[in-house]
Amino acid sequence: MMTQLLKPPRPGSVPLIVVGRNRRGNWVARELEGSFGGLFVSRAQALKYALVKNGHHPESIIELTREIELDIRTNSRTT
Repeated sequence: MMTQLLKPPRPGSVPLIVVGRNRRGNWVARELEGSFGGLFVSRAQALKYALVKNGHHPESIIELTREIELDIRTNSRTT
């Protein structure tokens, strides 16, 4: 199988999304910095979510072979 290298989008123009499996075997799709994401039953669902969230830019989706976890970071503060 040949891998096609695509020109990455300009930084900040399209969110980079990583897709992979967590330690329980669920599929995870999340923005690289953790600003959004989700858990999915299948790879197809995770990729579909990633495409919708990044405006249909497959070149900005990175599929990982190592485990990843859904780690969403928020900017909200509790007082």
